[in-house]
Amino acid sequence: MKERMFLLGLALVLCLGMATLGVAVGPLDSGDSSLLAATPPMGWNSWDGYGTTVKEADVKANAQWLAEHLKPFGWQYVVVDMEWFVTNPLPEGNSKTSLYTMDKYGRYTPAANRFPSAANDAGFKPLADYVHSLGLKFGIHILRGIPKQAVEKNLPIQGSSFHATDAADSSDTCPWNFDNYGLDGSKPGAQAYYDSIAKLYARWEVDLIKVDCVSSRPYKGDEIRMLSTALVKAGRPIVLSLSPGPAPLEKTDEMRKYSQMWRISNDIWDLWHSTVDYPQGLGDQFANVAKWAGKAPPGRWPDADMLPLGYLGPAPGWGQPRYTRLTHDEQRTFVTLWCIFPSPLMVGGDLAKADAWTTSLLTNSEVIAVDQRSSGNRPVITTDRTVVWVAKSSTADTHYLAAFNLSESSETVHYSWNELGLPAAKYSLRDLWERKDLGTSDSVSVTLPAHGSVMYGISAMPETDH
Repeated sequence: MKERMFLLGLALVLCLGMATLGVAVGPLDSGDSSLLAATPPMGWNSWDGYGTTVKEADVKANAQWLAEHLKPFGWQYVVVDMEWFVTNPLPEGNSKTSLYTMDKYGRYTPAANRFPSAANDAGFKPLADYVHSLGLKFGIHILRGIPKQAVEKNLPIQGSSFHATDAADSSDTCPWNFDNYGLDGSKPGAQAYYDSIAKLYARWEVDLIKVDCVSSRPYKGDEIRMLSTALVKAGRPIVLSLSPGPAPLEKTDEMRKYSQMWRISNDIWDLWHSTVDYPQGLGDQFANVAKWAGKAPPGRWPDADMLPLGYLGPAPGWGQPRYTRLTHDEQRTFVTLWCIFPSPLMVGGDLAKADAWTTSLLTNSEVIAVDQRSSGNRPVITTDRTVVWVAKSSTADTHYLAAFNLSESSETVHYSWNELGLPAAKYSLRDLWERKDLGTSDSVSVTLPAHGSVMYGISAMPETDH
């Protein structure tokens, strides 16, 4: 409670002087304690900076930086991504030469040469304790299914009379990863195996599980259901995140039922446009988010992927170590689009090497509020050069507006409020990125640089009698 009061107080201090616009800012709890993710989860994921090579010291360093610099703005998850159980990792993962660590029940355990505190069957509990001591939450990445080595050895499934062959579908493997077989939902041991790993993760006090190769290529509804069922049985609130994308639109209801977030696209990296499926670029994401507009009821979040900002190193999951190749305008557009959508916000990269610009992108409470505290988010203008989104703030008579320039040169965006589906004749504008009041206008008119954007808080002005 003291921490929550501190965060609320800090948000009020940061937003002093904004009352005239009614722009809501800062992290928000929806008030519905039954939701595991009442607002889009915000945090750090190790993939963009470390690939599969992340070590315990790296996680702790990023967690500490997040706690010191980002936690007051709502960032709270620290997620260890792919193949933390591999003793000889390659940054991009998915190696046929991987060496694994697992327990006698066929469950992966953290590689002790990378996570020393996991030795002596401690697992991720000591690292989770450290993250929790900072007032943060701890998450891990897993691949759907059961380790191939567990099946080859036919290891017993903890807490049941079944063995690995009573659960596995040896004809099913992830197309791009060699670690696991899928689970056969018609076999009695399948649910038992997922129950066993969920209990293990609950004992480690994990708060979020990102499950890969389950929501696309191929979509695995049975395994999503079994995972969700297992997490409920485990007795600890654990957010279920589904990956990769693009998740199928026609499965929206099922994903809403069983998970809290799911990927809507292939991996997005630090480029504007891509001609291949992997990786995709920022400019390619506009069409994806438009498809999913309005399909995010509270607690259920279409996920536009991680934010490849800051230093993508020392061993990124794709490409060579580098500072993000996105321009400052593109980086701002990245965060603006994710927030107006709204998407979970999981920043990648090495936070300890974040420069002042990167930090400013992640600590603008007014922009973050759009992600955490808006509704009715939708595109109202879409052309080959311009995209405009609007959303409703939690504050009465207040909206958000984001305008984007998709072109390679500067572009002037000019629309009347009526063209944007906004009812009032005049609105007061506040530039949320620049934190400046811009006065009253009967239209939106702004010139944007190539791939640039703007985010406004707008409040309807009462009509006056003449």
